[in-house]
Amino acid sequence: MAFGAEELRVLRRALALALHPRPASAEDVQDCLRLAESVDEAAREGARLRAFLLADLARYRAALPGTAAGYLALLEEALGTGYRPNPDDLSALRALRGNPTAAALLDRCRTLAEQDVRARLAGRTATPVVPQSRTRLLALPGGRAADEPAKKPAERPAERPAEPGSRPPVKSPRPIPTPGEVFPPRRKPAPPPANPPQQLAAG
Repeated sequence: MAFGAEELRVLRRALALALHPRPASAEDVQDCLRLAESVDEAAREGARLRAFLLADLARYRAALPGTAAGYLALLEEALGTGYRPNPDDLSALRALRGNPTAAALLDRCRTLAEQDVRARLAGRTATPVVPQSRTRLLALPGGRAADEPAKKPAERPAERPAEPGSRPPVKSPRPIPTPGEVFPPRRKPAPPPANPPQQLAAG
């Protein structure tokens, strides 16, 4: 993406406002908005051109080997835009390895494919490295708290001395009786005898 002289002046003013914030004039605001719209339009146009290029590349690849020259030119152009070769491209280049241009592109595409595989494997196996100073946490078992000596159980605080002029607490002369002592349980009545004595009949 290339900028013209006027666009570069607007971009310079926008960067100056970003680095040294100050009230922007209405003209600066309008120029920045127009520049942003131009950049967005250029990005959309670039995406459309890339889509057309990849579609042509797929058509030329499907028509091989008769379209070898056009396919190799399109593949080299696509690689320059960041395109990553797929397995169909590698198979096509292997079939055209007798062509010096195809052989060079095959080596280049193999290198790119290997880089992609390594990047995927590194992304799957990479684990976050925790700094040594943070490997032991206070809130987890075995953290720094485990290194500290066990604290003694909290001792009962000593009674506060009586303030001068205050009356000492009155202690009861005897312990307060329990409810069971004040209200003893009622005794159950004795059951009647199993065989009451028979009264003698009056003579």
